[in-house]
Order: sequence, then structure tokens, then C-alpha cells
Amino acid sequence: MMIGGQFNTPADWARAGNAVKTLDDFAAAHSGNAPVVVFVDSGGAFNNDTECVNGRRGNAADHLTKDVVPYMVSKFGVSPEQTSWGIVGWSMGGTCAVDLTVMHPTLFSAFVDIAGDFYPNAGNKTQTIVRLFGGNEDAWSAFDPTTVITRHGSYTGLSGWFAISSPGPPSPDNAVADTTTMRLAGRDAAANPGNQAAAANALCALGRANGIYCAVVPQPGKHDWPFADRVFAAALPWLAGQLATPGVPKIPLPGTTQQIAGTGR
Repeated sequence: MMIGGQFNTPADWARAGNAVKTLDDFAAAHSGNAPVVVFVDSGGAFNNDTECVNGRRGNAADHLTKDVVPYMVSKFGVSPEQTSWGIVGWSMGGTCAVDLTVMHPTLFSAFVDIAGDFYPNAGNKTQTIVRLFGGNEDAWSAFDPTTVITRHGSYTGLSGWFAISSPGPPSPDNAVADTTTMRLAGRDAAANPGNQAAAANALCALGRANGIYCAVVPQPGKHDWPFADRVFAAALPWLAGQLATPGVPKIPLPGTTQQIAGTGR
């Protein structure tokens, strides 16, 4: 499942994001095998920013999980297994990728979050709760990934690639506890949910502490579709392996040595 950003259409991943060529090139290099991809409509209209939640702007989460997934299984014969499903998202879609995966760990096993936010974001926290959830803070909490992960506790078989537009090497495969750096990242992300680097570091640290195999992968670029294009091309070999694409081996996340998701190491 591939999700675009705010004020995008499903076709933007194929056009501006160059995803079809990336998938074709990957298939050509792997005996015709590549993940089956669906470019989803998370808003129903160009200017409807749902953040993939169920709320005032529509039941986007239900559409993606209860309509799209069964449709792909019934109409295209794709596997219904959680181990075969993942989400790639850019910008708002990156936020969605994390959120939907941690909320539905029996449906999805892997995600690629390309410059997503700390939580579904329609302004500051107060504005987001009003705009997306009509002022219902409990409804907001149900879609806040930090709250969702904390309430769920230990996960099994989930993995994630957090891509941020920044120079530097990938974060190492540490057993991250509540280090000073991660505490600061969490504080900064909470204060400014649009700080994608802080969001990625904070969410990955929390994820690792709860059994999610993840890494924060910096890559030079701006917050634009060319960056999303390059990240998808870089992440596809890892993602395809995680989703058990025929003929594609599992490989570790950049900067890590672990190859199997969900062991909590």
C-alpha cells in the first residue's frame, strides 16, 4: 500500500514519485518479481486532509484497512497474510504508514515512513484534535502512534524504515532505552510534530523498546517528491525481502545487522 502526502492524489506516487519505473526496474532485476502495489486514495478529494484517521473528514482508516485490503485480496489474489503486507508513505503518508501499522499489527508487518510527522497533524495538538476529531481527545489518542505503541506493549514481527532528509549515516542498531538524545527527540517532536527528524528518532526509539525492528535512515534531499522517489528506490530491496517477495532475500536495515523483524534485539 502506497500513500501520498497532503494535497496529493494517488497518481502522484506513480508520476512525481516515479514508483512504477522503480518497481519495473526492481522486477527486471529479480526475475519478474516485485511486490504488488496499490496507490490508495486516503482523502476522497484533493483538498481533504484526513491524515488517514477516522474522524470529521471521513473514516479514512476504515477505508484503507477494511475496504482496500480485502478488495486487493479478493480481486487480485494477493496474499491475505500479515507478513505479505506493508505500507510506504511520503509526508502525511509517512505518518499514516507508521500509524496504520502499529494500530493494525495483524494486517501489516512493515512500513517505510518517508518524512512523516510525530502524529496525525492538522496544526498544533489542540488544532489537530478539533479539526480531525471534533475536539474528542480520546479519539485523537486512539490514532496517536506514541499512545498506541505504549498501550499495545511488545510487538512481534513488525519492522520499519524511517527516512529523514538529512546528511549522515544511519542510526546504529542500538538497544535504545530512554537515552538523553531520544528524550530530547521526543520532547522536540511533541513540541513540533512536523519536525520529521525528531519524530523519526522518537518513534523508532519507542518502537525498538517495544519489539519493533527499525532504523532512522538519513538521506540527502528536500521535503519533495524527488526525495520520496530516491528513498523508495533505496528501501524497496529491504521492503520486498521483508514481505517475502519470491526470489528476494531478507536484508538488514541500513546501519543494522539484524535481518529478521520482530525479535526485539
